[in-house]
Amino acid sequence: MISTRIGFIGLGNVGSSLAGNLLHSGIDLTVRDLNEQIVADFVARGAKRADSPKQMAEQVDVLITCLPSPAASAAVMEGADGVLAGLAPGKIWLEMSTTDETEIRRLAALVEAKGALAMDCPVSGGCHRAATGNISIFAGGTREAFERVLPLLKILGTQILHTGELGSASVLKVMTNYLATAHLVALTEALTTMKVVGMDMNTVYEAIRISSGNSFVHETESQVILNGSRDISFTMDLVIKDVGLFDQIAREHKVPLELSPLILGIFKDGAKRYGPRELSDNIIRRLEQACSVEVLGTGFPAKMVDDKPKEAGYEVVPRGRAHPPA
Repeated sequence: MISTRIGFIGLGNVGSSLAGNLLHSGIDLTVRDLNEQIVADFVARGAKRADSPKQMAEQVDVLITCLPSPAASAAVMEGADGVLAGLAPGKIWLEMSTTDETEIRRLAALVEAKGALAMDCPVSGGCHRAATGNISIFAGGTREAFERVLPLLKILGTQILHTGELGSASVLKVMTNYLATAHLVALTEALTTMKVVGMDMNTVYEAIRISSGNSFVHETESQVILNGSRDISFTMDLVIKDVGLFDQIAREHKVPLELSPLILGIFKDGAKRYGPRELSDNIIRRLEQACSVEVLGTGFPAKMVDDKPKEAGYEVVPRGRAHPPA
């Protein structure tokens, strides 16, 4: 898989980190994005450029999409010069966007009709880990397809979980993004309350970090909140999309959720106040403004950086399974 020709469409915050990791690993990489400056930067570093998704699909063995919405993926796949027009038997499509289970299944059926393989492979862990290859990857699809792409996934990430049939990875991804958002909202309330009480915010950070209140979100997003940058490379419209997808799954299965609709409402209000492309961690501004405070600490980074070397990728086997299923 190291010698495989890889195509990558979608060089946003996560996509550029993943594609950059492939380039750094010496992969034969072709890229495409609407932002020509980002494409030019990749070409200057050794990547190739595709003039259309169709051309890319014709030239590569594995094509990866990492796009902001199900609609964007559909447009790239089904357009007149789209990926589907250039696919041939034996090729592989990896959808690494955070997307809708029904939509990934629909597009995958069109891919498979071309004789190609399809998998949904969303990532989790933040842009800083995507850049170093230490991110986690969920992979939905047949076991045969999974084993074919596992060497590539081990380059892109560290902990690789085969989640089952195609679409299952997308369901789990929106669930984990919902949980991360719930942790973020709870943290903004906790941090703001402690600021109003008069606690030292650096001490508050450590109290949470060493306690039962700790979480991955605290150890990352609380830091950029307390720095004041609020830059975790994610925006409010993406939160609304992801939590909305999770909420939709619950409603379709008649699960009477209470917290999820509240969180969705909080971010819709945040997007209305500050704009849909506002940084997601600036959701704390709603509370800061209501309480006339600034929730800041000292010595925290403006952006998260993964300072750990790349760990060898490996398959995560769910508890109770002695080995990966045949």
